Amino acid sequence: MSGNAQPRVAVLMGGRSAEREVSLHTGEQVAAALAETDHDVVTIDAGERAFIRRIEDAAPDAVFICLHGRFGEDGTVQGLLELLELPYVGSGVLSSALAMDKVMTKHVFTAAGIPTPAYVALDAGEPFDTARIADILGPKAVVKPASEGSAIGVTISHAPDELPDAIEEAFRHDESVLVEAFVSGVEVTVGILGNRELTALPTLEIVPEHEFYDYESKYVPGMSAHIIPARVSEHAQAVCTSLSIDAHRALKCRGMSRTDMIVTEDEQVLVLEVNTIPGMTSTSLLPDAARAAGISFPELCARLVALALE
Repeated sequence: MSGNAQPRVAVLMGGRSAEREVSLHTGEQVAAALAETDHDVVTIDAGERAFIRRIEDAAPDAVFICLHGRFGEDGTVQGLLELLELPYVGSGVLSSALAMDKVMTKHVFTAAGIPTPAYVALDAGEPFDTARIADILGPKAVVKPASEGSAIGVTISHAPDELPDAIEEAFRHDESVLVEAFVSGVEVTVGILGNRELTALPTLEIVPEHEFYDYESKYVPGMSAHIIPARVSEHAQAVCTSLSIDAHRALKCRGMSRTDMIVTEDEQVLVLEVNTIPGMTSTSLLPDAARAAGISFPELCARLVALALE
């Protein structure tokens, strides 16, 4: 531990992914929150070639990873920090890599018995049959690049004849694509905090202005509403909480996660994906749910550092 009463924390931000600007915004807010709780904070842009040397020179007690997307959420930076023998906020190499890859996440959910919408996985360069996909998934589908975040490259295909363009768009961002059955219902997310002992935050309902929770809905104030608790029955809320813990454990997450789900009209809960580095901006979901649980943003950031050092 450094000479200060609180740990010295390197906030890793920016990076090289398509979500660089969001990451910079997240990092600034986390750094300010940690400074408010008297942590000794240094910010480091992982988009700079010398960022590894800067981490070593900073000699932090822990690293707070505020990187989104590739080279941040996918286990690569986590592996680097393991080699540097530095504690870091959030999940390890394996769980980060699994959760970042939506196709691999689906395989884990299926193996663990976690309910999730039907899906078809596609690889670049291999032929695909849109009629067969529609037969398996139904006429309406959600097409996603496997390893992008913030809904980048995501398209809703309303009919089978829209699938080719949607798949082509997804392949512009990744060599692996997930085509998922569209499920109508209430979008609910649940944040989990902890390592061995887990705390579930209140259910949060997402009401986007657009057809789905896209990039603009996530990051532009006023483009989505967050309702806590979610407007579903107490039974459905309990199922959402239970499945979020199941998903967190199935992927071997630690520190924090946020699981996104759909609650259908007949109260079936289907798990969509798990975020191992949820957004930490002013419009983000996890900080909102934490505030509803009586945890301020500075307290949340400090708790996550403590979990990294646990």
